[in-house]
Amino acid sequence: MAGSDDHASPFGPLMAELARMRKSNLTSAIEDVDQIIELLTAAREKVAAGQTILHFIPKPDTHRIGMAMTTLQNPVKARFEAITQDLKEVTKAQKGFGKALDKAIPHRELPMESDAMTEYPALINRAIAMHLLREGQFSVASTFLHESTRDLPSPSETHASPHTDEDGDDDMDDDEDPYTAEMQALHSADLQDKFSEMYSILSQLKDRNLVAAIEWARVNNAQLDAKGSTLEFELSKLQFVWLFKGSSINGLPDDSRNGQRGALAYARAHFARFQARHLREIQQLCAAMVYSPNLTTSPYRHIFEIDSAFEDVAMSFTREFCSLLGLSAESPLYMAVTAGSIALPRLMKYTTYMREKKTEWTTDHELAFETPLPESMIYHPIFVCPVSKEQTTQDNPAMMLSCGHVICRESLHNITKAARYKCPYCPTEGQLKDAIKIKF
Repeated sequence: MAGSDDHASPFGPLMAELARMRKSNLTSAIEDVDQIIELLTAAREKVAAGQTILHFIPKPDTHRIGMAMTTLQNPVKARFEAITQDLKEVTKAQKGFGKALDKAIPHRELPMESDAMTEYPALINRAIAMHLLREGQFSVASTFLHESTRDLPSPSETHASPHTDEDGDDDMDDDEDPYTAEMQALHSADLQDKFSEMYSILSQLKDRNLVAAIEWARVNNAQLDAKGSTLEFELSKLQFVWLFKGSSINGLPDDSRNGQRGALAYARAHFARFQARHLREIQQLCAAMVYSPNLTTSPYRHIFEIDSAFEDVAMSFTREFCSLLGLSAESPLYMAVTAGSIALPRLMKYTTYMREKKTEWTTDHELAFETPLPESMIYHPIFVCPVSKEQTTQDNPAMMLSCGHVICRESLHNITKAARYKCPYCPTEGQLKDAIKIKF
């Protein structure tokens, strides 16, 4: 079934054209240009050599110069023709991708009664501004914020009806407008400084330098601990392993602060504060030093396999950094656009079909079909009540009974009599007040 769905997907030809466009890049053209430069350089050296001879012999050596120019003609012409052909392939691939894109996502209006997003310009502006800030595009974000707050009305002006006093004055003060205040907060130099700091630390992590990230985690240790984060220890653990591998791997100076001696000194200086939560891992790290002559066959080999460790801690750092700012690790705008692009073809097909059949889907906040999304975009697992066979919603959440079984709130109320219930799946009885709301 999965194979047939993939084959029937409108994105199949699009992905094929995308792969072709990536393959038809400018690498060949650049190589041909480099060859032309080499040919011209070699010819210039031959001509220069002929001109040098002219100064030292009675008769000019014009024959050598002429031969150099004649020999140059055909290779240069061939390389120019190759460049033209390379550019034709690139252009052809780009046109093919454009046609496939138009076919997969036609340029036509969605068959909807209205554009729901036009009612929320403030939220759209905030999402765009936050995305630009998160991407480090501070100057662009500043310009966007200035123009959006200058040209676009706030929701209070477009939707809310200002309350008027008896004297005719509006109660709502511009200074109290939450939209304006929030957008002005995005102008904050402090917020930009924080994102600038994040990108600076990420840049150092990319270069496999953990010092700045560890220092940030130490400064924000109280907040991270309150969230149950283990980021500081994970960074310190990776620093230990990185030092343990020595200068031949980490490229650091070969002194007492590097290698096994440096790793042991680092553990003594920094691991004591992590013993309460990570004693077993610390013991494993220290015990691994005994196996250092043949670490690849030791029980601790997996600890020192760090091919993707720096990428992993970079993701963890980004997630925790954004969390302390009250933000998600991924840009909501990026996630929304990506998920929407995946769902768009099915949505267009479904809405067109519903219009032709002159019917409609009446359930609010729920699609009539499932949209397959990658695992990275699935945040809230779906729970289906085993009693009602319906999915839980915000108004009908999952409830855990005292016995541990979980059903939806409506089902719980249906089986409750006089504030007591009997679990539909075991003999346990309980009181309604003891049921706990589950948050996924």
